[in-house]
Amino acid sequence: MGHVLIVDDEESICWGLKRLLSGEGHAVSVASTAEEALAMAERTKPDLVVMDVRLPGMDGLAAMKQMNERLGPVPVVVITAFGNLETAVQAVEQGAVDYLTKPFDLDEVAEVLRRALRSRTAAAAKASENAVAASVHGDLLGASAAMQQVFKRIAIVAATDMSVLITGESGTGKELVARAIHRHSLRAARPFVPVHLAALSPTLVESELFGHVRGAFTDAVENRGGLLELADGATAFFDEAGDIPLAVQAKLLRVLEQRELTPVGAAAAKPCDFRIIAATHRDLRRDVREGAFRQDLYFRLAAFEIHLPPLRERVEDIPILAEHFLRQSRVNGAGKAHLTDAAIKELCRRTWVGNARELRSAIDHGAVLARGGPIGPEHLPPAVSLSGESPATLEGALAAAARAWAAEELRRNETFDGTMHERMLRVVEPALFNVVLEHTGDNRVAAAEILGIHRATLRKKLK
Repeated sequence: MGHVLIVDDEESICWGLKRLLSGEGHAVSVASTAEEALAMAERTKPDLVVMDVRLPGMDGLAAMKQMNERLGPVPVVVITAFGNLETAVQAVEQGAVDYLTKPFDLDEVAEVLRRALRSRTAAAAKASENAVAASVHGDLLGASAAMQQVFKRIAIVAATDMSVLITGESGTGKELVARAIHRHSLRAARPFVPVHLAALSPTLVESELFGHVRGAFTDAVENRGGLLELADGATAFFDEAGDIPLAVQAKLLRVLEQRELTPVGAAAAKPCDFRIIAATHRDLRRDVREGAFRQDLYFRLAAFEIHLPPLRERVEDIPILAEHFLRQSRVNGAGKAHLTDAAIKELCRRTWVGNARELRSAIDHGAVLARGGPIGPEHLPPAVSLSGESPATLEGALAAAARAWAAEELRRNETFDGTMHERMLRVVEPALFNVVLEHTGDNRVAAAEILGIHRATLRKKLK
């Protein structure tokens, strides 16, 4: 069993963590300020420190730095109510092995602390492997658990030189993630070179990537370096990597494996050194199975994966992003505008096919119509329909709608009568039954078979 030092100025947090850790057999000390924690740590040499970022006087991140200077690497789990990329990066920079965002679930806390205690010797390695810059890309925001995981993975992979594959729907911010990784990497002083593959002519992709020599083809009137040559010593960002032609995939694989590239028409290869970050909205695993993408290249690109969830799956981030986009809007009068509660509610209700990109456009649209006044639902553009989207997207939209309905019910009610599930079914089932009955020409026997319920049950529910 280990000795854990808890540092938080909220008594209830300290009490809960102490009870949890003591119950697992650990010795526990408690401090309410960073200064008190530093003195206590020097006396007791804890195996693990659990510390809030926001403390009276010296903050938790500054205390972590001093603790490492005085005691050597000490594993720290950071507690914060302000979970964002900056917090994650700074915490990892100072040697944190993990961090928790308030309010947190005790089961999650227990697992994080067990993991931290098991890896108590990893703090020094973490500090050196993840020394990162302090700048953060302003549009990469989110308080949801899903985005906290994204921030953690950025902080973990940034100072390595691994290839990274970023997946997610269009408009989720894949290039922002790529830029954040580059910004916090050892190559940050060198260029970030975007390669937008979908915008390149299919016949010229190879030339654009690898360059060409004079006479390699009809229009090659002079030697020209490719985009990958520009990225030498830097970071190349392959946007929509799923669009790389198969013939070019083989050549790119050789470049990644041999660290040299051969311009089109050249006899000799050139050494190259770049980090590749790729992004795609496609399911590359499926493309590999179908023969549309090389498996060996996929493994090279996806050495480390980061998935960006669609906006409809992190509804709690919508108000944060909306307010941020309004502050950033260049629309005349937007600086005086504000979003009404009704507008926020409407924004959270929508499915956002275009994700953050569509949300930003909606905010600009609202700011134009509101002309510096409050932005209400009437100022927002019509919602984009999900019709024509894939079944997985439609299922995600349905799940998002269910979450929004449940969250609104919980917000509006202080007492509950145990009928929430039943009321949800009363909302959803009639629509489901009507569509199936239309499909069967009102044949209830056939409808019951499609639904997988007894026809008597269907008859009862239709009454």
